[in-house]
Amino acid sequence: MEISEIKEKDKKINAFIVFNEKFKSDEEKIKGKTKENLSDCGKLKGLKTGIKSNMNVSGLKITCASKTLENYVSFYDATVVERIKQNSGLIVGMTNMDEFACGSSGETSYFNPTQNPSAPGHIPGGSSSGSAAAVAAGFVDCALGSDTGGSIRNPASHCGIVGFKPTYGVVSRYGLIDLAMSLDQIGPMAKDVRTAALLLEVIAGQDGKDATCLNSGGNFSSFHKNLNTNLKNLKFGYAKEFDELISDIGIKNVIHKGIDKISSAGGEIVNVSLPDLNIALPTYYLNVYVEFFSATRKLDGRRYGYRIEDVCGEEVLRRIILGKFISQKENAGSYYRKAIMARTLLKKEISEIFKNIDILLSPTVPKLPHKTGEKISDPMVMYAYDIFTVLANLAGIPAGVVPAGRADRIPTGLQFMGKALGDQKVLNAMYGFENL
Repeated sequence: MEISEIKEKDKKINAFIVFNEKFKSDEEKIKGKTKENLSDCGKLKGLKTGIKSNMNVSGLKITCASKTLENYVSFYDATVVERIKQNSGLIVGMTNMDEFACGSSGETSYFNPTQNPSAPGHIPGGSSSGSAAAVAAGFVDCALGSDTGGSIRNPASHCGIVGFKPTYGVVSRYGLIDLAMSLDQIGPMAKDVRTAALLLEVIAGQDGKDATCLNSGGNFSSFHKNLNTNLKNLKFGYAKEFDELISDIGIKNVIHKGIDKISSAGGEIVNVSLPDLNIALPTYYLNVYVEFFSATRKLDGRRYGYRIEDVCGEEVLRRIILGKFISQKENAGSYYRKAIMARTLLKKEISEIFKNIDILLSPTVPKLPHKTGEKISDPMVMYAYDIFTVLANLAGIPAGVVPAGRADRIPTGLQFMGKALGDQKVLNAMYGFENL
C-alpha cells in the first residue's frame, strides 16, 4: 500500500497522529540498496513499521497523544528506532494511543479515538491502539507498542493480530516515555508470529544507554531463526480462576477451543491455581499511580510544552492525583508498600507455577470490547480489561497473544506466558498454535 493510500484510508481509522514525510525518500534508498546488494539490507528489508507516539523518532513529533506535548519534536532516536533504521525498516509514522498510555480502549487520545478495523464500531483496545489498528488495517507490516499491563496484548486481541511483551530488560527502553518504569516494556505487533519474532530480533539486546537492559550475549539475536511449531512435550497450564473472571461466554468458548487444539496437537494441559489473582489488578494500579506521578513531574510547562495538569484528560489527571496521594509519607505504608509486598507475593506464586509447566495459557481479556463512545462511568470497569495481562508485567515475564477465533464476530486472542527469559519458548508455542 502506497503512503498516499495509507493517509487516505487512515482518515477513517485514525491509527496515525503523525506521518513520516520522508517516507518516500527513505523507501527509494532501501529499494536502491536492495537492487545494488541484498546483503546491504538489514533484516527488515523495507518492511513498513509504525511507532507508538511515546517513543522518540528524530524529526517527528512525540506527543504521547496529549496536548501537553502536541508540538514537541524529537531530536534523537530511541534505541529501538535506531535499530529498525539500521535494519532497513521503513517508518510510516507515529501511531495513535491512549494519552500518556493511560487507558485500555484507545479513546483517551487528545487526537481523537482510534477505530477498530477488525470490529467496526468497537474500541480497538489500548493503550497501543494505533499500532494495533495500523497492522490490522494493512497500513504497516509491523509496529512497536509499549506494554505496562497489557497495552500491547489487549489491542492485539481486540484487533485480531499478534502482540508480544518480552521479558523485562530484553528490549531497551531508552527513548521511551514511561508510564511506569518498573513495568514498561517495548514489544512488537504484527499480522503473524514470524514477523513479530523478526521485529523482536531486531530491537532486542543489550544497550549501554539503559541500565535495565539485560546482557544476553547472542541469545536475543535469533528469535525468528529459531521458531518451530512443535507443541509436543510441552506442558501448558490453565488456572480455574481465569474462567471465574471471564464475563463473556463467547470468549470462554473460544479460549477453550484453542486449548483443545493445543491438546490435540500433543501439548499436555495441566490444571494450575492462582489463588491470589484477585489482588493482581489493585497491586498493578497502585504501582502505576506512584510511578506515573513521579514520571510526570518533569512535565511542568517549563521545558516540554504545557504543564500536564493544566491540559491533560480525565484519566491522566486521575492517575496523577491518586499517585500524589499514595506517595505522601503518611499514606505510603497503607498503599504503596503493601502493593510492593503483594507484587512480591504474586511473583513468587507465578514462579512456583512454572516449576511444573512450560507455558501458562489464559484469556487476554475478560470481556468483549465495548462500543466506541459508550460511556463508562466507573473507571474500575475499564481497568478490568487488564485482569489477565497485568500478571506478566508484575512478574517481568514474557507474554504474547495470538488470534484464537471470534466471539460475536469480534476477534479474541489466546495469551501465552512463560518463564523469565523464556521468550523463545513462548514465541515457539505461539507459532505452533498459529499453525494448527
